[in-house]
Amino acid sequence: MTSPQTPRPPFPPFTLETAKQKVRLAEDGWNSCDPAKVSLAYSIDSVWRNRAEFLTGRAEIVQFLTRKWKSELDYRLIKELWAFHENRIAVRFAYEWHDDSGNWYRSYGNENWEFTPDGLMARRFACINDLPIKQSERKYFWPLGRRPDDHPSLSDLRL
Repeated sequence: MTSPQTPRPPFPPFTLETAKQKVRLAEDGWNSCDPAKVSLAYSIDSVWRNRAEFLTGRAEIVQFLTRKWKSELDYRLIKELWAFHENRIAVRFAYEWHDDSGNWYRSYGNENWEFTPDGLMARRFACINDLPIKQSERKYFWPLGRRPDDHPSLSDLRL
C-alpha cells in the first residue's frame, strides 16, 4: 500500500523526457476515474483551483473527483505538455464525457502544476471550458481507462 507521502517519480527538476512522462502518468491516473488512486499523486496539503472551486488537501481532492466522475460519464482525457521549467509543468488538455441525459461535451483547458522535490503535485491551477458536441463529433473511442499508446494526441487531432 502506498503511504501518504510516497515519492512519485519522475522528480524535478524536469527534462523534456521526464516532463512528458509526468504528463502521461497524470493522464493515465485521471483516465482510471479512481479518486483515491489519483489523489496519491498530490501532496497531502495540495492546493487546487479547478474552474471556480478551491480545494486544499487530499480529502477534498477525493470528494471533488468522486463528485466529478459521478456527473461526467464515460470520461476520456488526453493531456499534452505545453511547457516546463525546474519543478513546474504546464499542460493543455481535452476530455470528452456525457451527462446523465446523454448530452456530450468536450472540455478544453490548461493546467499549471508545481511539484515538491519528491514528485508530488503541491499546486494545481486549472482553467476549463465545456463545449457541447454531438455524439457524432466525438473523437475519443478507446475503452474506458488508459488511452492506447497509438491513439492520436491533441496535436494530431488538431484540438
